[in-house]
Amino acid sequence: MPSGANIVVFAGLLIGLAYGAVGLLSGFCLTSSLRGWWVEGDSRLIRTFALALGVAVAATQLLAGYGAVDLGKSVYLLTSISAPLMFVGGLLFGYGMVLANGCGSRALVLLGRGNLRSFVVVIVLGIAAQMTIRGLIAPLRVALLQASQVKPAYLSLPALLSALVGSEILARVIAASAIAAVLVIFALAHASFRRARGQIAAGIAVGLLVSAGWFATGYLGADDFDPAPVTSLTFIAPVADTVQYVMLSTGLTLNFGIAMVAGVFTGSLVTALATRGFRLEGYTSPRHMLRSIGGAALMGSGGAMALGCSIGQGLTGVSTLALASFVAAGGILLGSAAGLRGPFRVAPLQAKDASAMADRSMMRTSEPPR
Repeated sequence: MPSGANIVVFAGLLIGLAYGAVGLLSGFCLTSSLRGWWVEGDSRLIRTFALALGVAVAATQLLAGYGAVDLGKSVYLLTSISAPLMFVGGLLFGYGMVLANGCGSRALVLLGRGNLRSFVVVIVLGIAAQMTIRGLIAPLRVALLQASQVKPAYLSLPALLSALVGSEILARVIAASAIAAVLVIFALAHASFRRARGQIAAGIAVGLLVSAGWFATGYLGADDFDPAPVTSLTFIAPVADTVQYVMLSTGLTLNFGIAMVAGVFTGSLVTALATRGFRLEGYTSPRHMLRSIGGAALMGSGGAMALGCSIGQGLTGVSTLALASFVAAGGILLGSAAGLRGPFRVAPLQAKDASAMADRSMMRTSEPPR
């Protein structure tokens, strides 16, 4: 393996370790964020997510502006896209993560803490994603892609704005500054959140980890003879690749995504052991297990169609300011809204989820974050 690839794999492992630790300590999760905001009136976690996105946008666009990373080589800025397929995939993923009570990244974090329900979610998600990318469902996905894909005139928000202002650099500065400012102001506008230093630190850390992933794959991995795919935090294809690698490591090569998945699990496990938070947990009923399996399958297939998950599109994709990522993220939000509110709302389980209760107890402060 070339030294450049070694560096990228090592960077993926370090970024995963950091994300696993931060995710466990802070409860960073879009599902919990939206449930708290829309259902319970607790906006703290969604403000953490907004802060992470604001930091990710600013830092990523800064790297791109200085030429350290060519975001055009990423999957988010493909010249041909299928907005309908990405939107529907986002809808499926969003609804699936409500069914499974967390997205793929959260499942990896909770698995490190001993949550055996998350093991089922990770495995089913990986299999469903692999089936949709290369397996039984792949022909249907490809047919839908070919029937609906177009070549848009503008791939990103800066490219669209540059047609108005006449300068790509100025357009990038305007777009990144405006979006990052709105997100950071929204996050810090709440007095209770400003006192939650742990959540502020978590938001900043996750945002910087997104930009670190871009730097690792786009700059450190920029080898003319063996370039690494330009990517960052995302959990659909990497989980699928990890499941395949664990089963068939012979002939396969470690990459950034596989190392990152291993790092997230390890970082969470070490943190759980260090804080004495590790404990084995299982399902409360067969219905609970079926719901997790169904949600994981929707996340795997939907995420493959949307080219990312709540992290892969909601953070990493949007940090590139790709127009397609806004479409996918919009689908994820609407799918989540359908699962949390309205006629298709996922009814709460009769038995309370001990994991969710533990997550909330870890995140509480002395003053209710309303």
